[in-house]
Amino acid sequence: MAPPQGPRAPLEFGGPLGAAALLLLLPATMFHLLLAARSGPARLLGPPASLPGLEALWSPRALLLWLAWLGLQAALYLLPARKVAEGQELKDKSRLRYPINGFQALVLTALLVGLGVSAGLPLGALPEMLLPLAFVATLTAFIFSLFLYMKAQVAPVSALAPGGNSGNPIYDFFLGRELNPRICFFDFKYFCELRPGLIGWVLINLALLVKEAELRGSPSLAMWLVNGFQLLYVGDALWHEEAVLTTMDITHDGFGFMLAFGDIAWVPFTYSLQAQFLLRHPQPLGLPMASAICLINAIGYYIFRGANSQKNTFRKNPSDPRVAGLETISTATGRKLLVSGWWGMVRHPNYLGDLIMALAWSLPCGVSHLLPYFYLLYFTALLVHREARDERQCLQKYGLAWQEYCRRVPYRIMPYIY
Repeated sequence: MAPPQGPRAPLEFGGPLGAAALLLLLPATMFHLLLAARSGPARLLGPPASLPGLEALWSPRALLLWLAWLGLQAALYLLPARKVAEGQELKDKSRLRYPINGFQALVLTALLVGLGVSAGLPLGALPEMLLPLAFVATLTAFIFSLFLYMKAQVAPVSALAPGGNSGNPIYDFFLGRELNPRICFFDFKYFCELRPGLIGWVLINLALLVKEAELRGSPSLAMWLVNGFQLLYVGDALWHEEAVLTTMDITHDGFGFMLAFGDIAWVPFTYSLQAQFLLRHPQPLGLPMASAICLINAIGYYIFRGANSQKNTFRKNPSDPRVAGLETISTATGRKLLVSGWWGMVRHPNYLGDLIMALAWSLPCGVSHLLPYFYLLYFTALLVHREARDERQCLQKYGLAWQEYCRRVPYRIMPYIY
């Protein structure tokens, strides 16, 4: 295969050394969080109280359950979709087609789980299997990423991602070489982005709620809030699934270990951290505080959904009455940048809504431990890093128009702060 032509994208994440460190650090962090959440001290900082042996990590039953879960979600992906959408134009001027049936997969999964529970499926046993399930998910991510790396060796140059083709195998394995790896019409990155991990996150939360009911007679108000808030978030993502086709993950990043591990392992096993914490560290929560937390989550969701809907409506049809009156800046590419509405408040209002919701998910866990706030801390770092990547790409793409937008909208995520 001929090497990629043209200038290579600058190396990110500290280059090969940073990528090698993250290959170890990300799984280690995930297991640390799982161990901390189930321990008495529940310390975010410092070593876990004890390290598990191999017998606690490896379980053939967990492997079979994990493969069955991936198989179920793949089968649901292949079902007829309510809509088939086209992605962004690729280097070869083609457009890939994607089934929009993620919400359908969520509903069918819920029905199947409900039928299973009514038939005696011990859903409350799932929390005790989180460690071996996380272990097989991590193994899957490494093996799958190796397959993706090898597959990219025979992919045409036009199919490669801008940033995952440095020539260094460790860096390229981590970042991903091929932009949209597929077999026939089954798109691996698109499938992993919103299906097994996100829906698995909701299922783990539900299993933790069921387990708490078994232990204490009924789920706590805090557990109900965490489950409800995060179900709303996942349901919203899957209902608006088509919007993911314009995100950086789909349009720019290759599919390697970074996204594969993040999608199928990191998301379900670390995003469920608040529910994991509450199972073993119950927190009293009165109605006044619960109402205040619900208000915070509602504000975050309102900003998040309003900003994303406004952006997606404008991209589809700038003449739509809902966005036609908004002020814009013309660019040399022919596209226009919104400079009023949500996108005139800060440059990334959707990130602001995301962070407010992350705070609301953590508050039901009280303030005695830092551990439940890991998601908020991690997500803040992630969004600041992603925002910096967005800025670089937009400056390169839109030039003077982007500089004018930044002058008109000086704050990046948080008004008057950042």
